[in-house]
Amino acid sequence: MTSTPSLDKAAGSRRRLFYFNAGFARQKRLRQILDAAGYDLCLGLPLAEDRIAVWGRTRYATRGERAARHTGAGLVRVEDAFLRSVLPGRMGDKGPLGLLIDPYGVHFDASCPSLIEHLAQTHPLDDPALLERARSAIARLRAMQLSKYNNFDPERPAPPPGYVLVIDQTEGDASIRYGHAGPESFAQMLRKARRDHPDARIIIKTHPETRAGKRRGHFGLSDCDARTSLLNEPISPWRLLAGAHAVYTVSSLMGFEAILAGHTPHVFGLPFYAGWGVSHDMQSIARRTRTLTPAQLFAVSHILAPVWFDPCRKQRCTLEDALNHLEAECRSYREDRHGYLMTGMSRWKRPHLRRIFGRYGQVRFGTPDRLPTSSAPPIVHWASKPARPDGAARMEDGFLRSNGLGAQLVPPLSLICDTRGIYYDPNDPSDLEELVARPLDRAQKTRINSLLDNVIAARLSKYNLHAPAENLPEGVRVLVPGQVEDDASIRCGMGGRGGRNLDLLRVARERNPKAVVVYKPHPDVEAGLRPGAIAQHEARRYADVICHNSDPVALIEACDRVVTMTSLLGFEALIRGKPVTCLGMPFYAGWGLTEDLHPAPARRTARPDILQLAYATLIAYPRYFDPLSNLACPPEVAVIRLRDGLPARWRTRVFAGAQSRLVRFSHLWR
Repeated sequence: MTSTPSLDKAAGSRRRLFYFNAGFARQKRLRQILDAAGYDLCLGLPLAEDRIAVWGRTRYATRGERAARHTGAGLVRVEDAFLRSVLPGRMGDKGPLGLLIDPYGVHFDASCPSLIEHLAQTHPLDDPALLERARSAIARLRAMQLSKYNNFDPERPAPPPGYVLVIDQTEGDASIRYGHAGPESFAQMLRKARRDHPDARIIIKTHPETRAGKRRGHFGLSDCDARTSLLNEPISPWRLLAGAHAVYTVSSLMGFEAILAGHTPHVFGLPFYAGWGVSHDMQSIARRTRTLTPAQLFAVSHILAPVWFDPCRKQRCTLEDALNHLEAECRSYREDRHGYLMTGMSRWKRPHLRRIFGRYGQVRFGTPDRLPTSSAPPIVHWASKPARPDGAARMEDGFLRSNGLGAQLVPPLSLICDTRGIYYDPNDPSDLEELVARPLDRAQKTRINSLLDNVIAARLSKYNLHAPAENLPEGVRVLVPGQVEDDASIRCGMGGRGGRNLDLLRVARERNPKAVVVYKPHPDVEAGLRPGAIAQHEARRYADVICHNSDPVALIEACDRVVTMTSLLGFEALIRGKPVTCLGMPFYAGWGLTEDLHPAPARRTARPDILQLAYATLIAYPRYFDPLSNLACPPEVAVIRLRDGLPARWRTRVFAGAQSRLVRFSHLWR
C-alpha cells in the first residue's frame, strides 16, 4: 500500500527519488530540475519513506507503479509545465523550463485528484499579491504571445475575425483518454459547433506536431465543407483566439489559453481547467466544487504548482524568471529562424555571431559588393562600417556589453539589431526611439526597477573596467567623459559641429566656472587603440583632475553632474539619478530627461520617465547571450555574468595584446 501524498518538505531538506526508466537518466534538463526541486535521483530498491518518479501516464510508468505497490514508496508523477520551450520535445528542443512534480496524480487524469486540483480546491487563493502576479503574467503571455510551444510566427495574420474555432489534438494523446474522452468526442464537438453556429465560418486548428508531420490528428479534409476549413499555418494561438467568436475543445491546453483570452470555451473532456466555472462543460466532475476566476486558476497552474527552472543559472526560479528566459529564447527563434547574411563583420567577431544568431538558422558572412541577387536571408550590416547594403538592418554592441573592451577583442554579451536605423544616429528613426515612447505596465515597471537595482548594486557599466577610486577635491564636481573622436555616435550625433574632447572640456568649464571639472579619457583612447587623446598640458587648461583608467561608476557616484557629447556614460549617470548636459544628441537626449545644447529631432515628442527609457534601452532593444550555457538569456542573467566576471579565452588575450602593440606601433610610424 502506497504512502499518503504529502506536499510538506522541510526547507533545505532533500528526498531520494527512484526511477525505473532510462528517460530520467538520459534527459539532462529533467535531472537538473528535479535536483533543483530537492530530489536526489537514485537507482535501486526504494524504502517506504522514499519516492518513485514516473513520467505521467506513459506505458513506461507501469514499472514505477509496480515498484511503488511492492515497496510502499510514494509515487510522484512528473510532467512538463504549461510553458515548456520554443520547440516541442520531438523537434529537438533542449528540455522544459519547468515541471509539475505531482504526488497526487497527474493534471490530465480526471479519475483521481492531482496537485493542481488539490490546490484549486483547498488553497485560499485570496492573496492580492498572488492574484496580481497572476494577472500580470497573463497580460504578459498575451502581449508577448507565449504558449507551451512557440514555434509559430507571431506576425502571421489570423483569418478575418468572427469564426468559430475548433481545436484538434493528436491521436493517442493521454489527456484525451484520461480526460474521459475519445475519438468520438471530436466528431461530437464539430457537430455541436455546427449546430450552435449554423451560419458561421468554422476553423479547425491542427496541432503543431500534426502540422510538422510528427503525429496524426482527428480531423482531415473529409471533415471540411463550404464553411469548415482546416488551418495548418503556424499562427499564434493568441491571434487565433482574438479573432474567434466561440471556442470548442476536448482537452487541449489551448482551451485554457482561451479562458485567459476572455472566452468561455466549450469543453468536451475533463482537463484540469474544467469544472471550476470558467468553461461550458459537457461533462461534470463532482470533486471540483469551487468556482474560480481565471486569475485564480492561473495562479494555481502556473505559480503555485510548477517547479520553474532557470537553465542559465541552473537553479529553481519564479514564474517571472521563467518568462524572462522564455521571452529571450522566443525572440531568438522568431528573429533568427530564416538565417542571416552578415556584412561588415570583423573576422574575430564571426564565431561569436554564429553562436548568438545561428541556433535556429544559418549565419553566413559576405561583403556588400557580393550579395545574392535573390532568395537572400535578411541582411545585417555592422552599423559603423561603410557601404551598407540597401535594406540591411544595422548591428551594434549593447549597453551592458562585457568585462573588457571590444577593441581588445572581448566578445559581447549583448548586441543590437535595428531594422529602422541605429540608436546613435538621431538623423533617422530607430527601433529604440519607438520603444522609448511606449508606456509601461505595472509588471514592466517592477521588472526594470529590479534590474536597475541590480545594475547599480553591481556597479556595472558598458565595459566594466573596474579600477581603484580616486580621491577627488571637495566641491561641486562635474564629470566630463572623453570619447573616441572618430566614433560614429559623434559623427552622427554632433550635427556636423565637430566632436573634439578638448572642445568638450572647454564647454564644461565655461558652463561650470567654479566647479571641480573631472576629465575621464575614453578607455579605448587610453589603450592606444582609437584617436581622441589630449595632451596633458592642454587638458589641464580646463580640467582640475584627469582620471586615467578610472572606474566610471565610481566617478559618476562621486560627481554631481555629467557634461558629455554623446557618451553612454550620460545614460549610466541618468539611471543613477545624476543630471546630464549633452552637447550632442545621444539616444537618451531630446526626451526631456537631459539638458540639451543640441536641437532634438522633431519626432522625439514623447516625454517618457527614466523607467521607460531604461526599459527600452536595457530590456526591449538589445539581445543578450549567456556564454556559459550557450543560450539566449534575459538581461538579468547578463548582469550576473558581468557582476561575477567571465574568464577571457586565451586566444582573445593573445590577439588583443598583439592588436594593441600593432596599433601603437602604427601611431608611432605615422
